[in-house]
Order: sequence, then structure tokens, then C-alpha cells
Amino acid sequence: MPEIWPNFFLVGAAKAGTTSAYAYLSQHPQIFFPRIKEPHFFTQVKTTQAQRRFVEVITDRAEYLRLFTGAHGFSVVGDASPSYLWHPEVPERIRARVPHAKVAIILRDPVERAHSHYLMDYREGIQDLSFYDALVRDMNRREKGWGISSLYFELGQYAQQVKRYLTTFHPRQIRVFFFEDFRRDVKGALRKFLQFLDLDTALLDRIDMSRSHNSYAEPRNDLMRRLAGAKIPRILGQTVVPRRAGQFIFERFFLRRASKPPIDPRARDLLRTLYEPDVAALEKTLGYPLPQLRCSWRDA
Repeated sequence: MPEIWPNFFLVGAAKAGTTSAYAYLSQHPQIFFPRIKEPHFFTQVKTTQAQRRFVEVITDRAEYLRLFTGAHGFSVVGDASPSYLWHPEVPERIRARVPHAKVAIILRDPVERAHSHYLMDYREGIQDLSFYDALVRDMNRREKGWGISSLYFELGQYAQQVKRYLTTFHPRQIRVFFFEDFRRDVKGALRKFLQFLDLDTALLDRIDMSRSHNSYAEPRNDLMRRLAGAKIPRILGQTVVPRRAGQFIFERFFLRRASKPPIDPRARDLLRTLYEPDVAALEKTLGYPLPQLRCSWRDA
């Protein structure tokens, strides 16, 4: 039986709605996504010992291909690893293996993205510092990488990341979407995805869009937060409890719904200054203005 490789890559950005897109698109009868949303195979992630319990990665070729053994007969076979947008070598690696692949990029206001990323790390017991202090410390780290450092700032430097895909693939193979589109009109955003993938949009009605994925929740208390990030519970959660069951337990017993805290003005102003040239460069590359990437700046 011939090998099945993905022909559709949802490459990020991280914390920009890729989990929701993965969950919704997985329900379409012509789309196959594996049970592991983010295998990170083309990034070949090498995590630190401390980060290993937080990042699930697949670096072995045979193990990666086994994710797609059930994909026979599907028009679209997907991989939704957000590290693919950030890593500079991934576009060439994908093209070398799947030259006709389609690539979807979802972008979010980079200041909001960094803040959401920080809140996730804090919630899961990875981070203890304030947003501003965590941001500055991570920016000044010598050793950086996916699964090594948080990359709060670097993951929002979209201009070069997007340009690499546009210069590696034919423009018809690339489509840029925006987090704001999902926030404003989920069904409309999914329709654009299906049109990009040349799939039947009439099947949209089969997709359950009622659940919000990765919406903000805070730890029930500091003990729960620290327990979530502790080594032994994490190892048990990955090796003993099925992944979906573990996620349900974490969300049900460790978290509670809450209003998202405001962005620290010091961090917001620092990031806004740093990101402005990058957003302007991306606007020049794409050829249209991007107010979607300056949502939080208007609040300053």
C-alpha cells in the first residue's frame, strides 16, 4: 500500500485559532486529520528535558506516516503543527516531500498572541513571572527554539515567516486567514477554508461549531496550577490516561471559566513598538492593510 503524506498543512501561528480550525475541519467528511494535532515532524523538534512533558512531538518518519494510515479515500489529509510557520527550514522540507501541498496560515494580532501564549504557560504551571518579566527574560535567552524557550516575541514576527512560504510555493497554494475572521464569523471563515481546499461548502451544516476551543480559563487555585505543571502528574497524564481523557480532567477539575486579564501596558507598549515594522513589512508583502493585526493597539 502506498505511503500517505499530508497534502494540507495548517502551519500556525500558535495561539491564533489553529485548534478550533483543526477541530471544525476534522468533522468534514472529506478531510482527514490524525489524532495528534501537532506532530511537528517537519520541524524535527528537539525539546529540553524540562519541556518534554509539555510538548508532544514525532520525529521518526515511520511513526509519522502511521498517523495517516486511516486516510485512504480522503481528498484532504492534514497536519496542523504551528511550529511550521516559525521554523525557517520547514517550507523547503514540505515542498521537497509534498510539492503540490496547500498551506493555510492563520495570523492574530501579535501582541494578543503573545499574551495568550503567556496565559497558557502560566495556567499550565510552566510560567511564574508576570507577563512583562516573562517576555523580557525569554527575549534575552541565549538558547531558543520550539520546545526549548517560549518564543513569546519571535512567534509573532510574521513578515519573514509568511514570505518564506510565498517564495517557496506558488501563491495559489498559500492562503492567509485571520483570527479575527473566526472571532467574528466562524461559519464564514470555515467556508473560505473549504473553498481554498476545493471542497463542498454545502457540508458545512454537518460541522458542530457550538464549542469554543482553547477559550480562556484560569486555574482554580495556585495549588492546581502547580500540580498541572509538576513532573509526575504530567508523566502519568501522558502515559497512563488517554490523551482526550486527560484533557477533559484538566479542563474539568483544574480550570474554571473567567474573564481574560488585560494585557500589561508595559508589555503591550514594548511589543507594539517592536512589531510595528514587522506588520508594515507584511502589509507590503501581501499588498493590503492589516488592521486585524493591530486590534490591541487601538486600546492603548
